Amino acid sequence: MPPTLPLLDLPFLSELTALRRDIHAHPELAFDENRTADIVARELERYGLEVHRGIAKTGVVGVLRAGTSPRMVGLRADMDALPLAELNEFPHHSKHHGKMHACGHDGHTAMLLGAARHLAAHPDFDGIAVFIFQPAEESEGGAAVMIEDGLFERFPVEAVFGLHNWPGIPVGEMMAMPGPVMAGTCAFEIVVRGHGCHAAMPHQGVDSIVAGAQLVQALQTVVARTLHPCESAVVSVTQFHAGEAWNIIPEEVVLRGTIRTFKPEVQEAVERAIERLCSGIAAANGAQISVVFDHRYPPTVNSAAEAKFCQQVAAEVFGQAKVLTDILPSMGAEDFAYMLREKPGCYVWLGNGPGTGGCTLHNPHYDFNDELLTLGASYWVHLVRRWLA
Repeated sequence: MPPTLPLLDLPFLSELTALRRDIHAHPELAFDENRTADIVARELERYGLEVHRGIAKTGVVGVLRAGTSPRMVGLRADMDALPLAELNEFPHHSKHHGKMHACGHDGHTAMLLGAARHLAAHPDFDGIAVFIFQPAEESEGGAAVMIEDGLFERFPVEAVFGLHNWPGIPVGEMMAMPGPVMAGTCAFEIVVRGHGCHAAMPHQGVDSIVAGAQLVQALQTVVARTLHPCESAVVSVTQFHAGEAWNIIPEEVVLRGTIRTFKPEVQEAVERAIERLCSGIAAANGAQISVVFDHRYPPTVNSAAEAKFCQQVAAEVFGQAKVLTDILPSMGAEDFAYMLREKPGCYVWLGNGPGTGGCTLHNPHYDFNDELLTLGASYWVHLVRRWLA
């Protein structure tokens, strides 16, 4: 078992905490992270890093060189907030109604800045550390846009690493494991077209609501009765839109929802099953049903060698007993998946504790746990030192 290294002594921890809370108080949505990007660029320049802006509009990349080696490693943090009204009342609560850092990206940004500042002051490695501050992780695929803008052509890293705080995992523990850790996501829209009529005379029409209701129920069988019992998938109907009057059976019903899977072949099987159900229920009711699939984030899959490397780094920082290597992956999605399709790497979860009031990510009472600032910065610093030893 590797010896546990001391956590970093960050003399600027109070500054880092204040910066994190300032970002929390001024949340910005996807591709609109202008103020946050200004802060990141200003801080990186102050530390002496080479700064590149405008990648995926508001993305920022800081480059720190030490020694003579051309080897290059990438570290990524996301910057965007969520379209959610915050219900916290502490002093650093959101000042922008309807926008909130409910996923901890403010903390991710601060931890990576802390690591950059420490490494700039103590450049005891040989190579190039690339600090990637990404916009638009929440639903808009900012990672893919950074890649399209030439991220890895301009900064050809050997591997890329990501980190997310995780409520429910105790503070001081970290998940690092190979293979799928977060699911791919696909949105679907189903349109049921019947024949509208008076609610008192349903025999004169084709009831789109009845057909839609049957479809909602039938979709619950897709995973249970289509997939192998050892495979994983989630099909959730999240919207049902129909009608405007109490005495009219509407012409049309619209259903929307998501599919979550870890494997392309499972995704394909789920889609074919949904199409069969739509066809059968349409025939049974005399309706017309169409379905459109919108493939969004792919699964987040860690490469084996890089996951083992992260386990070793985490064991050195937190202790072997604090490294979680065999827990259930999440059905949530993460656009770091795009980076892992281009480069080997690993995405880890850093325990955030129980959270404020026990709340989870994307909750209006959520707040990033500032105890993690030193932990996350220490992990990043030791990762760079070990990779570029």
